[in-house]
Amino acid sequence: MRSIELRHRIVVSPMCQYSSEDGFANDWHFVHLGSRAVGRAAAVLTEATAVTADGRISPQDLGIWKDAHVEPLGRIFSFITEQGAVPGMQLAHAGRKASTNQPWNGAKPISPAEGGWTPICGPSELGFSDGYQTPRALSITEIGRVVQAFAAAARRAEAAGAKIIELHSAHGYLLHEFLSPLSNQRTDQYGGSFENRIRLLREIVAAVRKVWPEKYPLWLRISATDWVEGGWTVAESVELARLLQPAGVDLFDCSSGGNVAGIKIPVGPGYQTAFAEQIRREAGIMTGAVGMITDAAQADQIVRSGQADIVIMARQFLREPYWPLLAAAKLGQEIKWPPQYERAKLK
Repeated sequence: MRSIELRHRIVVSPMCQYSSEDGFANDWHFVHLGSRAVGRAAAVLTEATAVTADGRISPQDLGIWKDAHVEPLGRIFSFITEQGAVPGMQLAHAGRKASTNQPWNGAKPISPAEGGWTPICGPSELGFSDGYQTPRALSITEIGRVVQAFAAAARRAEAAGAKIIELHSAHGYLLHEFLSPLSNQRTDQYGGSFENRIRLLREIVAAVRKVWPEKYPLWLRISATDWVEGGWTVAESVELARLLQPAGVDLFDCSSGGNVAGIKIPVGPGYQTAFAEQIRREAGIMTGAVGMITDAAQADQIVRSGQADIVIMARQFLREPYWPLLAAAKLGQEIKWPPQYERAKLK
């Protein structure tokens, strides 16, 4: 992928840890991310990392909005690289879903008195759900600042040692909010038609590609569908991929949902893999499959059958940080264990 070679097709998905103070990476992040590299993942991506302070999901989100964030991330990325994995960073802005508390504290919207902030912003003055703040619609000038914030974050990611960037345009956060007609009811050049709703994302891709080295890949996480009539569709995801590949996006990380509260999604093993397969086939772009991929044979089949180019795994890595080592043994493949752990190698 450009100048980057992955040693296999298993990637650690961005997984929010809600464990930062003022956006800084700390020992928790070092162990969380570093242990997956020790476990021989091919690439390890940070959690959704906020490009602005008010773009955090929670006050405890990881951040990349100031230069001081670079040094502690650099220590982590250096260790990941020493383990033979490729370090990456997901850049994100929470939009109208910002200013909530940690999941183990309810994942509910919080006020400034509770450590949150106001106002939050979005494409339109439409709250995500009952209890959430009504966002302030971004002005044209503010949209330009968001674009520049993503570009500045990309520069800092490179300075920290990241070799993959993923833009987070899924799960009802800001970039997804602009894509979907359910959350974007603007009447200017950023709303209405498909071309207008994807304008912000195209501008961010262009701005990031200007500063992100040509030799490094750029990924995009999308929600391939809103799972509801009148929302963002798989067909639009395919068309988006066709437009963004020539602009410098190398891979679509295919998730779904998150922009509409209360929607019942037919969750099951590999339930989103069909989106990765369709976008890969119809747009001719590399894709990653994500969502309830837990078994070695299941993951192998996804790649072997051409449904996706990589599997991007989250919860299974929380259960088993060294999952690639175990998967290789189950599939009868040789993989080099860390020498410190060689005596535990499965035969």
